[in-house]
Amino acid sequence: MNAPICAPATPLFPAAVHVVRVSGFELATLLSPLLTLPKPRQAGLRFLRWNGYSEQALVLFFSAPASYTGEDVVEFQLHGNPLLVKRFLEFLGTLGIRLAEPGEFTRRALLNGKQSLLEAEALRDIISAATDTQLRMAQARAGVVPEWVTQAKSCLGPWIARVEAVVDYGEEEGILLKTNEMLLDFQNLQEAFHVEQARSSAARWLRDGIRIALVGRPNAGKSTLFNLLAGEDRAIVTELPGTTRDVLEVRTEWAGLPLFLYDTAGLRDADDPIERLGVARVANVLEQVDLVLHLIPAQDVAPNPDILLRLAPFQAKVLEVRTFGDLAESKSNVVVSALQGDLSALETALKSRFLGPYAPDACLGAMATHRQRELLDELVAQVGLVMDLAPSTPPELYASLLQGMWGLLARITGEDRAESALDQVFSGFCLGK
Repeated sequence: MNAPICAPATPLFPAAVHVVRVSGFELATLLSPLLTLPKPRQAGLRFLRWNGYSEQALVLFFSAPASYTGEDVVEFQLHGNPLLVKRFLEFLGTLGIRLAEPGEFTRRALLNGKQSLLEAEALRDIISAATDTQLRMAQARAGVVPEWVTQAKSCLGPWIARVEAVVDYGEEEGILLKTNEMLLDFQNLQEAFHVEQARSSAARWLRDGIRIALVGRPNAGKSTLFNLLAGEDRAIVTELPGTTRDVLEVRTEWAGLPLFLYDTAGLRDADDPIERLGVARVANVLEQVDLVLHLIPAQDVAPNPDILLRLAPFQAKVLEVRTFGDLAESKSNVVVSALQGDLSALETALKSRFLGPYAPDACLGAMATHRQRELLDELVAQVGLVMDLAPSTPPELYASLLQGMWGLLARITGEDRAESALDQVFSGFCLGK
């Protein structure tokens, strides 16, 4: 981790400009065979010559510790030729500057105290966000330690000190443990953790997206609804049964929900061999998705028994939706009319199922990554154990549980920098970050 590193900070395809980033200590000396660095935080035009190549580059120098990584950082703005960048990186290697691992720039920023692990995770999500909701969620977590974490530490700190005093000095100081005051404090903590756990459950779907398959008999309105949710004509819509013969996929945002939509072939015993292949692929899709919308035209008296049999193994994630609500009445809870653009019942059903009582904006800043949600679940379990302890419990057990809670909070923010956790986070970054 002490070796100087370099990496392209822009994708390597033909473009106007490519940026190469270098981080390490004593870069002025290390790069002296190539150029004289400009003054810190001032752009300088430099002519670079190496191994028969020449390039006119705009160079920026950020001296340690006032840089992204906390080390010296130099950024080269080169002409946007991928081959030129490759040759330049190869030359930097001869100067002892190795190619960075994925996320290594941000990892160094974390280890040098320039940002927290939560900030690093938010940065990763900002880069990978594909919808407006995902982008706003990531930005809401950037540079911010959640208020509930700060409040939990403020509550825990005095009680940890008190418990440690009991462990060290016993009852001679007259220090009592499980008092009404302690119960009230930990009850408030428990309630706060439960709220954040619920918000995090909703935020998970907004961050990762919801995978939804549209299934039903031929001409049930699947492709029409698929196009309406996607906001574009991706699927061919005709009155002929069996028009859709393969699985169509689109990623979109609808009603503030990031969706992966799958339009499938109408479920029936088809004579056409190509249509049969399309129907056979539906089962694989059903296994992978988070929700199956079983579309049934409102004019159908009852669902097709054969389709119900096919969907039986996935019943826990099946939502019945009555289509063509403008042509017939239905007592179903979810009735839509794609022709009239009336999908309000479907929006309500999806948000209730995946977000619970929270609107998308109410999930901004919530713990959304798998790592964060696992630690939050452990916090909920830990505070529950404290609340269930008998008053006569030895103080050593109190001390262990409270220190465990403190450690979980430290792991959430990254103050406890377990290598495995860091590897998990930074493996998802690009080289130049």
